Order: sequence, then C-alpha cells, then structure tokens
Amino acid sequence: MANYVPRLKKVYKETIAPELFKEMGYKTPMQIPQVKKIVVSMGVGEALGNKKLLDAAVADLTQITGQKAVKTKAKKSIANFKLRAGAEIGAMVTLRGTIMYEFLDRLINVALPRVKDFRGIKATGFDGHGNFSLGITEQIIFPEIDFDKITKISGMNVTIVTSARTDSEARALLTKFNMPFRK
Repeated sequence: MANYVPRLKKVYKETIAPELFKEMGYKTPMQIPQVKKIVVSMGVGEALGNKKLLDAAVADLTQITGQKAVKTKAKKSIANFKLRAGAEIGAMVTLRGTIMYEFLDRLINVALPRVKDFRGIKATGFDGHGNFSLGITEQIIFPEIDFDKITKISGMNVTIVTSARTDSEARALLTKFNMPFRK
C-alpha cells in the first residue's frame, strides 16, 4: 500500500501531461497544468433548527470522500435568514494527493454517469483563473452512500483547483481526464 499510485495520477503522468506539453507548446514541464486540490462542500441551511442534519452532512461527506469533513461557520449575521455569525451551517473537505485523484476518478467515471438524464456538464463553471466548480443536486449518486440511511437528500459543490493560468488550459486538462462537458 505504501507505493500505491492512483489510476488517474498514472494516466496524468504517462499520457495527459505529455499531450498537453505538445499541444499547448510549453517551454518547460513546470508549465503543464495539474489538479492541485479538490474542495467538496455542502451547505446545510436547515442546520440552524436541526443539528442532526449537519451531523448527517458531515458523515455523508466523510463517506463520499474518504477523509474527515469539518463543519463550517457563518461569517456574518443575516437577520432575514435568522442567521448569526459563528453558527454552524455547512460542511467541507479539502482533498489533495492520492485521495484527490481517487475522488476525481469516482466522480467522473462512477457518480456523474448515475445522474438521471445526464447530458454532460455545462462548461460555464470556470472562474477565469483556471478553477472549475460544479454543483451536484443529490449526494445519492455516489455509490458509497446507502440510500436507506439517508435522512435528507442534499446537494453539494465540488471545486477543482488547478495550476492552469487560463480557463482554456484548465478545460483542456479536465477534458483529457474525460470530464463529460456538454458539446
């Protein structure tokens, strides 16, 4: 287990990186974009009234990603939402290294194809700096989640942070990973 290399990382090193190097005309291998980290977060607005929902969200995220999720707190008070600064209203986990590649592999090849009427991801989730965000409406698309033990179906946000300088570089990188973008 000590020298285990995720499938997607091997594919990146052996085929994706050399292809991008050639296609983009980089001068040095250090310019080739790569996935730095993946942040998976879940906002649980109803957690103000029911703390069990937040614990369930943390448990779901931990199960999906294979890494312990942390609770997130509100940064400022919003009276209309009965929200106070410091109230716990969500959960998030930051993935790097081996776990990151494993999660990306499962997201692209297992979870996304399980979405009903799936026609691909809109390519509008790029932020202008080479990072990509997508929203998932149901956490049950992941095979790790036991459908019978779900208290509430909730969505999640997945942000893929890359070292790409532009959106086109990031899109080329994610397309090589077989991210199912709409045509």
